[in-house]
Amino acid sequence: MISSPQNEKVKLARALQDRAKTRRKEGKIVLEGARLVRDAMQQGLLPDFILATPDSASGFLATFGIESILVSDEIMREISATQQPQGILGVFPMPTPTLPPDASRIVILDSIRDPGNLGTILRTSAAAGVQAILLSPTCVDPYNPKALRGGMGAHFRVPVIESDWDRIATYCYNKHIYVADSEGDLAYDTADWSSPWALIIGGEADGAGHEALALAQHRVYIPMAAATESLNAAIATGVILFESARQRALKS
Repeated sequence: MISSPQNEKVKLARALQDRAKTRRKEGKIVLEGARLVRDAMQQGLLPDFILATPDSASGFLATFGIESILVSDEIMREISATQQPQGILGVFPMPTPTLPPDASRIVILDSIRDPGNLGTILRTSAAAGVQAILLSPTCVDPYNPKALRGGMGAHFRVPVIESDWDRIATYCYNKHIYVADSEGDLAYDTADWSSPWALIIGGEADGAGHEALALAQHRVYIPMAAATESLNAAIATGVILFESARQRALKS
């Protein structure tokens, strides 16, 4: 059992949790908790190694032919990114998703800075049938521990691609491109979501940037009562995406 914080695997896991720069350099991420670890392996991603406490819920690993490396409770608390560790985490290769050539439901995120919001948007997008998610250069790292927890496995079920605006424009050139904007002129439920589309969601503080607004053909808004100015970015995404799913279901 590993009980020293100076162990190389422990030091690597801690550094990957703490620093995006380390994740980029090593090409690795940390997944914490049985659900995330299982989700990743069910999608074909195999770990470099798994660290687990003796009383963790790690019995499912045998199904994949994986053995965990035991660590003490103190070490797990040392490397966990949560206040109440679940007792299991894995170091995995960073996913390398590719864009589907014919996606007709695309979400573009611009300057989403809060990792919890990002994770929730990814989870919501997956649930609503989005086929690709593009992140502008000013978004938070999608493999931040909070983003991974918020995504609840969406990172492994929908391609999440960090991109620049030229590539985004090229990929979406033949789609109806909408941007969520509280001052828009088209109500979200009157827009036609039955044809191939891309939806831009802007940052929490300042909304969509100049590149996003220049790319969009339509600005959609969500009517609100009680003089409410705007919704949280993740909530707004859910409202719009499930309207698109409703229209798609009616058409089919």
